[in-house]
Amino acid sequence: MAQATTAATAWVIAGTRSRMTAAVDMEKRRRLIVSSHSSWQTRGLSREDAAAVRDRWRLEVERLRGSAQLLDTIDALAACGIGQELAERGWDKAAKEWPEVPSEARSLGGRWPGSRTGGFPESIPLRLPSELAEQVLAACWHTSVESIRKIRKWRDMYPDLVPSAAAPSADELEGLPDPLAEYEQLAAKVTTVGVIYRAGIRRGIAAAELLAATRFPKFDAGDDPC
Repeated sequence: MAQATTAATAWVIAGTRSRMTAAVDMEKRRRLIVSSHSSWQTRGLSREDAAAVRDRWRLEVERLRGSAQLLDTIDALAACGIGQELAERGWDKAAKEWPEVPSEARSLGGRWPGSRTGGFPESIPLRLPSELAEQVLAACWHTSVESIRKIRKWRDMYPDLVPSAAAPSADELEGLPDPLAEYEQLAAKVTTVGVIYRAGIRRGIAAAELLAATRFPKFDAGDDPC
């Protein structure tokens, strides 16, 4: 049965798309070389046997992608990195069962009060495993909701104050008046879906680059990779 997927968009810093494309292209080349191994050749086989080989190869590619051993698509790369990011935070399914995501969180689409809007000029469309996308949404909401409620109260108290779109530097933070400094302290405790996606894509690119560098196929002397 095909795995359910969820459409998503990651907004990233300039240059991310080109680096991601380069990493995926390296992995596509590695997949091509692996596929040329004698185990996956169909020349001289009957149609029935050739179909069986092609089906085994398709399943092998799915297995490699699912286990993050082959990151030859943008979606596989992103899912790998996002999973790593959740695990690093202790937010993955193995470490944490989150409560159900409320409709309030779904209606906001992962952009909570406290979200930053500046500095992300590139967008990357994704199709993530639905279970992974749900884990990200739940983790971000439930770790941020207390600060989200406080930010809403802050906005009610200071309706005329407008925080900066991008997070201020440490020097800028020291110079902020108390109400805006309080806002920044609350916003720093809010984790949006976009934060996880950006961090996951960075991790996924690094993972793909490492795979291409360390797991390039090596054939036996009798194997012809061409």
